[in-house]
Amino acid sequence: MATAYKILGQSAPSATTETDLYTVPAATEAVISSLIVCNRSASDATYRISVAADGATTANAQYLAYDVTVGASDSTTLTLGITINATDVVRVYASTADLTFSAFGSEITA
Repeated sequence: MATAYKILGQSAPSATTETDLYTVPAATEAVISSLIVCNRSASDATYRISVAADGATTANAQYLAYDVTVGASDSTTLTLGITINATDVVRVYASTADLTFSAFGSEITA
């Protein structure tokens, strides 16, 4: 098995638009070690993060964070260790277009 440590996804989504941050490739497993939410604005903002098995439509049970506030010109670092399988999707949502999401971790392939 080969392991690649890397940036898994980065996104600055449009305001109030759920966006796929990272989809696990076929024949791959992944570990998300950290996810950073950066607020580039001088105003507070909120965010959501969900993980959908096999790319399913987002449902309440999938949320890791829901309408969490990140302060003006601040960042939140989440240390996670989430393990996900092929075709699982990490999605993000921001209350404004001023948030950036970055996921870091590893991909494991056979």
